[in-house]
Amino acid sequence: MSLSKPQKNILLIFGGTVVNDDCMFVADVLVEGNKIIAVKQGLAKEFSNQSNVEVIDASGRLVIPGGIDPHTHMQLPFMGTVAVDDFYHGTRAALAGGTTMIIDFAIPPKESTPLEAYKQWREWADPKVCCDYGLSMAITNWNEKIAEEMEILVKQEFGINSFKFFLAYENVFMGLKQCAKLRALARVHAENGHVIAEKQKELLEIGIIGPEGHVQSRPEQLEAEATNRACTIAKMANCPLYVVHVMTKGAASAIAAQRQSNGGLPIFGEPIAAGLALDGSHYFNEDFSHAAAFVLSPPLSKDPSTPNALMDLLACGQLDLVATDNCTFTCQQKRMGLGDFTRIPNGVNGVEDRMSLVWEKGVCSGKLNPMRFVAVTSTMAAKIFNIYPQKGRIQEGSDADIVIWNPNSYRKISAKTHHHATDFNVFEGMEVRGVPEVTISRGKVVWSYGQLKVEAGWGKFVPLLANCPYIFGAQETRERASQQIKIQRKEDKN
Repeated sequence: MSLSKPQKNILLIFGGTVVNDDCMFVADVLVEGNKIIAVKQGLAKEFSNQSNVEVIDASGRLVIPGGIDPHTHMQLPFMGTVAVDDFYHGTRAALAGGTTMIIDFAIPPKESTPLEAYKQWREWADPKVCCDYGLSMAITNWNEKIAEEMEILVKQEFGINSFKFFLAYENVFMGLKQCAKLRALARVHAENGHVIAEKQKELLEIGIIGPEGHVQSRPEQLEAEATNRACTIAKMANCPLYVVHVMTKGAASAIAAQRQSNGGLPIFGEPIAAGLALDGSHYFNEDFSHAAAFVLSPPLSKDPSTPNALMDLLACGQLDLVATDNCTFTCQQKRMGLGDFTRIPNGVNGVEDRMSLVWEKGVCSGKLNPMRFVAVTSTMAAKIFNIYPQKGRIQEGSDADIVIWNPNSYRKISAKTHHHATDFNVFEGMEVRGVPEVTISRGKVVWSYGQLKVEAGWGKFVPLLANCPYIFGAQETRERASQQIKIQRKEDKN
């Protein structure tokens, strides 16, 4: 049966190999408006001669879902300055790298509430974004008003289904209990802030003031300890947990161990592009600007075997998906920490290079197959944040967020050619195979063979709805199984 003739201008991608997280097959893809309307062989014969059809030859290429970066910080006010990748520069860089959606963190400043932060982030992002985006809300304090606003934010009109917690703050347990009640995902930054503060003080007192102090004030054991603690608290709250920026083997091992003993409670582990490609040797570089550029928290591991180990865990499913924690500052901004490493603005780039780095380090090394690549760069994020199969899949009815991926093309990463607003790239000089030749956002070609065709405001806010079945499908059963047991005794009657 032939398709009815589309009424709008349409896009035909022919001759490529469609790759989803669970299948690969040769097929043509037909797009009308911002939706995929057909995926099958033979569409080229039927539609290629129509006057309103834009045709893309994907022969020898992979046709994959647009990437989803679930962890960014665009134009974040932080440590006395503001991240230079705003929602325009950050999302155009994302599109150039094959990512068609980001999930950014709204972080309430002091004396502000989550609802106020939500409104502020929407005001910043809506007029600027070049690709679709969603929001995750950070919880930096706790009281009844915050609990009430969390309940408001999970409603469909606001579209927040995850909340981020920092273990340094008190009442994390109460926050996780509220997440479980609301069927929202708890995301956690796993560090031990109290110990770090003491280590920082000790190092500064003995004259260690440069970026090398950053990594030395955060021993790897602390990330593992905090990760284990977060998982334990989540189990007590019966709250599914997502550990952001897993940077060390110890933290990853803690997640694996907790999964084996948590009664089926979902725990997700998120490595980032920097952690999969770099190690902490950069902190000891004699050039301050170079060393400071790599400062992020948790820091890169000093163990040079860590990036390969994290990729191994990503390949076997012990880690789940790749983000970036993209939060960029210029070299001049980083120099705010001259003389005191605790004042260096934390953050690195990654949103443009994430997918190519995962292909180079994962697929080209034989650790990942193309389907697993799609899973960790797109589909898992779509499933976890309840937008699958709207996003993260090439199939009829899904959003037309598509990348034509050349698995054999090379490019060299450089600050001279990247699309970030910052003047430094932590992946400088790396040669990577795997290049997005064409990026399609909401049915429109926005990146084509090295040329960006973006406009501010093209992207749309995507509500992320609570009670995701991928995460909470067994929640009621777990709650019944974990109910407290009361023994009625004769003495109790008296």
